[in-house]
Formats: sequence, structure tokens, C-alpha cells
Amino acid sequence: MINIGKINTLKVSKQDSSGIYLNDGLGKHVLLVDKNPRKFELDESVDVFVYVESDENLSATTQIPLAQVGDIAYLEVVSVNYYGAFLDLGLTKNLLVPYSEQHHELEVGEWYFFKLFLDEKERLVGTTKLNQFVADEIEEGDFTVGKKVSLLITDQTDLGIKAIVNNAYWGLLYENEIFQTLRKGQRIDGFIKTIRDDLRLDLVLHEVGYGKVMTLTDTILQMLHENGGELAVGDKSEPDTIYALFSVSKKVFKQAIGALYKQKQIEIEKNAIRLVSAT
Repeated sequence: MINIGKINTLKVSKQDSSGIYLNDGLGKHVLLVDKNPRKFELDESVDVFVYVESDENLSATTQIPLAQVGDIAYLEVVSVNYYGAFLDLGLTKNLLVPYSEQHHELEVGEWYFFKLFLDEKERLVGTTKLNQFVADEIEEGDFTVGKKVSLLITDQTDLGIKAIVNNAYWGLLYENEIFQTLRKGQRIDGFIKTIRDDLRLDLVLHEVGYGKVMTLTDTILQMLHENGGELAVGDKSEPDTIYALFSVSKKVFKQAIGALYKQKQIEIEKNAIRLVSAT
């Protein structure tokens, strides 16, 4: 089965002067529209992006798009005409955003967030009307605290940075828990920190819970052994210093060294920790 607007793995069924044709093994054929494609073997499997042309014919390309159907992406407007705005999708063919799918007039050279979907003719199009696709509140049971999720970084707020979770829900990263530079449109893994009573999501960029602490303790011990039994970072060190070394918040770091101290594996000073065996 061919999935329009997505990457498909298809087999070469025909290759002659008229072009290269691929099929899904179920009788559906599609023309490869790449200019100057390499030579393929008959029945060779090829990963291609499949889309419907304006003439409603199926086409395929080995080019990898910046986003696929169902994705929300941060894309640049490269042209505007009678039909609407066109986006750079990383393909030879640009993506249309009809005027009916624009909240406001889009400007060439500007970047916006778009949802990609198939119209009634199965053509891939974009929309800036995200609220019909991205919900503020989750459905009960959709997520659990600590679950790893995909985040799309969007806008700064008074509390922190908003992110779209799994292309479907809004969530929030709190300013005092962000210890790295995030850019608008960036995709990054995150974790569910809290599911609030109003079914909204609070997010973090590091793994939640004791499992993270245990993983970090192993890292700290390894680094101590590699550095002669001492590291110039302690429970009074700056959060930026801690994040630069371990990519975690100061709170998580203090939990980890606290666990090691209770196990009598390290000694803790204001700006240093040492292996007990090294003293």
C-alpha cells in the first residue's frame, strides 16, 4: 500500500526510456520524477517520498522532505501567487498553502509553523491554522509521567517555552528548568514532567524520576575515575557549570551526588566532589 505524503519503500518494476516506475507489490505503480536518477536494478527496493501532482497523478522522488503528512514543521515561504503561498519543503516541488488555510497574509522570506495534511484530492498542502490540530488538553490515558516524547519548540512565554508534543498537544517547558539554548522550530526529545489537573502538560528535557539519578551516578563515578578521583563541581556550583558537564539541572545533579554520598562513595565540598577511595 502506498502512503501518500510519506516516505515509502517501493520496488523498481520498470526502467526504460520512458522513465523509472515503482510499485508497492499490490498493483499500484508510481513514476520516479527525479532528474538524472541513478540506474536501479529490477525489483530493487527504493525509499521514496510519494505525492500527488497538480494533475492528480502520483509521483515519487528520492529527495527527503523536511516534513511529511501529519507533521507540524517550521518552514520558509519562498513565493506567493494567485493560488496561495509556497513553502520550501526540501524538494524540487514546493508545498502550497492555499489562502483559505492562512490565518493572515504570509510573507516571502518569513518562517511560520505549518501543519501538513492531504486535501480532498489527496494533494499535500499546509495550513497555519494549528488550533484545529493541536489541543491544549490531552485525553486521559494518552500519557504517563516520565514518558519520552517528541517536542517541536515554538514560542517564548512569561513562564517558559511552549512546545508541541508529538504533533498533537501543547506543552510547557519552564524557564528555570531549561539549561540549554533552544531555537524556534527545533525538534528535540523531552519527557512528561507533570499531567496537570486541567489535563495540560508540563515538560522537561531530562528523564524524570529516580532512574535518571541512577544513570547520572554512574556517569559521575566514571568521570571521577577518569579525572584522578576529583571533579571541580559541587553542590554550590552554578547551574550552567553543572549543565555543561552533565547536561542535567542542578536539582538532578544534587540528587545524584547525594545518593553517592549516602553510599559513602564520594565526599562533597562547595565546588568539588572526590572519591572516598582517592582521599
